[in-house]
Amino acid sequence: MAPTYPFSETDGLTLDPTYERLRRDEPVSRVKYPYGGEGWLVTTYEETKFVLGDSRFSRARTVGQDVPRMQPLIAPGGSILTHDGADHSRMRRLVSKAFTVRRIEELRPRAQQITDELLDRLDNPGDLVEGFSMPFPITVICELLGVPFEDREDFRMWSNQVLSTVGGHTPEEAMHGMMKLHAYFTELVAKRRVNPTDDLMGALVIARDNDDRLSEEELVRFGITLLVAGHETTANMIANSVVTLFEHPDEMKRLHEDPRKLPNAVEELLRYIPLGSGAGFTRIATEDVQVGNALVKEGDAVLVVASSANRDATAYPNADELDLGREVGQHLQFGHGIHFCLGSQLARMELQVALGTLVRRMPGLRLAEPVEFRKSSLVRGPVKLVVAW
Repeated sequence: MAPTYPFSETDGLTLDPTYERLRRDEPVSRVKYPYGGEGWLVTTYEETKFVLGDSRFSRARTVGQDVPRMQPLIAPGGSILTHDGADHSRMRRLVSKAFTVRRIEELRPRAQQITDELLDRLDNPGDLVEGFSMPFPITVICELLGVPFEDREDFRMWSNQVLSTVGGHTPEEAMHGMMKLHAYFTELVAKRRVNPTDDLMGALVIARDNDDRLSEEELVRFGITLLVAGHETTANMIANSVVTLFEHPDEMKRLHEDPRKLPNAVEELLRYIPLGSGAGFTRIATEDVQVGNALVKEGDAVLVVASSANRDATAYPNADELDLGREVGQHLQFGHGIHFCLGSQLARMELQVALGTLVRRMPGLRLAEPVEFRKSSLVRGPVKLVVAW
């Protein structure tokens, strides 16, 4: 009988030791998921890269299907996350110019300004989550998309419902959050048609109405995906990075002594920190494929665990150690293949600005209260992070 997954309740930023055993003994194993039954779980670096980069593993085949998965929600159609091949490329091209290295670097001064303004207002001691790590990426993505910042409490609540896993929000609550986000962006699109803007949502409306390169459903779901992914992951990664540096004072000291190490330090933090609470999005095999030790049959569900792959000792010697001087290479925090995270350059820049400013402005930064982590969510992160300096 396949073991039940996840193997244990998420405990802060600690990885379940079962992953280490599986990487060694059974890199591709059968497990029973919280929703949709049994599927394959991939835990090693090379096998994870293989699955993410091979077109025989389809995201589109999950649309509307009760497939093995971590979340109660069944994958809806019309999202860049659930397109394969030419459809995925078509949608990705529409927004890729907004996320080039050059465009993101043009945003860096504004990101720095937002950071400084938020930290100027932060109480000492103060909650770094509510005062900084959450509003910072929300402000950036809202300005990029053209979403009103004053609506942030609503879409944060809806995002939390959508990202819920077993033990969190009910399937009905998760669907409620998705429907609210859908209605919100449907209304936003209608406003853009009446009053065109030069933000990213305005450009997507033009692509829909003038160029016929998006369906209406794709347009709305594009906005939802960019908003939710554009703030939840980065906000939690900033807070998780601060917690991790508190736990590794020698590495924090290295960063203080040589801020030039910051870009590489961000990559090592991205590799080391398990941002996801478990396996990622489901893929369905479109034919029989040998993956490591297992023959995956056509129609089988496959899920990979990037946080486990990033701790694979065959890819990273002493992988369970944080080493900000490590030559990281290609970690899998942003994925691999055609679904490689569209906003990876934006996330990197925001992490560099956020952590670099904290190190520079608050050299005495320290934890003021025990950290409580959120539970039953796809994304790990502190509920509160009270710090002093």
